[in-house]
Amino acid sequence: MLRFPGHGHRRPDDVVIGPLDLSARIDEALAVQALAFGLGSDEVAVRRQIVLRHMTYPGARALGATSKGRLLGFVYGMPNDRAHWWSTVVEPYVRAQGHEDWLDNSFVITELHVHPDHQNRGLGRALITDITDTAAEPRSILSAIDVDSPARGLYHSLGYQDLARQVLFPSAPKPYAVMGAPLPLRRR
Repeated sequence: MLRFPGHGHRRPDDVVIGPLDLSARIDEALAVQALAFGLGSDEVAVRRQIVLRHMTYPGARALGATSKGRLLGFVYGMPNDRAHWWSTVVEPYVRAQGHEDWLDNSFVITELHVHPDHQNRGLGRALITDITDTAAEPRSILSAIDVDSPARGLYHSLGYQDLARQVLFPSAPKPYAVMGAPLPLRRR
């Protein structure tokens, strides 16, 4: 487990980043995601089943940022598999941009969320760099809502570049950008 150093953005000294049994703490994690991403109870119920299924995939793993046992943020991901739903949706978009090869031999960041009360303190950066630092794959891919946002700014600062934009996921109200970065991620 990693304790946060006291430099950079102000962070509580008692925040610990370490392995997370996401299946066991699914409801707590989805409560963080619901607040961070603005999800309603129906969407949380759908995502609950998706996350539980994802955690059974080979190589899937999660990290959490906790303070006094309370989950402040989490990240999970897995080696990308072209047969997975996400990959089948983004493939035509990344292929059209000449980046189809990014779908192979990549670690996909499936979700990264930090409770709104704890954002802008380096937790998201620590979570994503820690999980990708242990990836066997030479690169990482993810999708983010395709707007100028703090999340996209974070990903760009870590070395992620746009592989495709205006990616439409079924039932998602906004388009997404698919982003990729070589590993290890860029440090400040």
